[in-house]
Amino acid sequence: MSDSLVIIPTYNEKENIERILRTVFNLSVSFHVLVVDDGSPDGTAEIVKRVQAEFPDRLYIEERVGKLGLGTAYIHGFKWALSRSYNFVFEMDADFSHNPNDLVRLRQACIEGADMAIGSRYVNGVNVVNWPMSRVLMSYFASVYVRMVTRIKIQDSTAGFVCFKREVLETIQLDEIRFVGYAFQIEMKFKAIELGFNVVEVPIIFTDRTEGVSKMNTKIFREAFFGVIQLKLESLFTRRKSK
Repeated sequence: MSDSLVIIPTYNEKENIERILRTVFNLSVSFHVLVVDDGSPDGTAEIVKRVQAEFPDRLYIEERVGKLGLGTAYIHGFKWALSRSYNFVFEMDADFSHNPNDLVRLRQACIEGADMAIGSRYVNGVNVVNWPMSRVLMSYFASVYVRMVTRIKIQDSTAGFVCFKREVLETIQLDEIRFVGYAFQIEMKFKAIELGFNVVEVPIIFTDRTEGVSKMNTKIFREAFFGVIQLKLESLFTRRKSK
């Protein structure tokens, strides 16, 4: 039985999903994987089930109807993990933008005292491969903007490669998490820091996908921009109300 679960949300990832699953299962540390698929019309779920026959005790799939959003997929996965005995729960993309080898490093950071370990693109400069400069600048300055508004010190607040200790997910009120895109990633970090958890950044190299299509769009970016302001205002109001 593994103590570590990797949650991989999918929507049309047939080009990547089998290869990334096999890469995770070949790591030196034993990881289980939960794929949360939002009704991919390209047959992603069928590929996962075929691989599942080979790894029945390590690979799981939850199928949902419709494209319900990244944040809700992770919340679904977090609750699934908490109903079982996993001590370390990971967020990871299916497209190899996150190197599966770094799962071991994120887990080790939590073993050594972190409550939440973030695979950070910006903690040691800018470590991004294959992105156009416009997107690098947008992502980097988005994190600068988040730091300015929220006053949290995380360099890569929109990062989606994360290891949570179980206690963090048990403490955060998951049903109150409202955002679904990049703002979801910001909200989870903001909540963890507000609750006093030790959040650390582990430097990684982020490589943009070479297969499949990016899910980034202006709606997701807009949610993050205004969501940050909403998070900060609600936090200030809650503090004043509690005094």
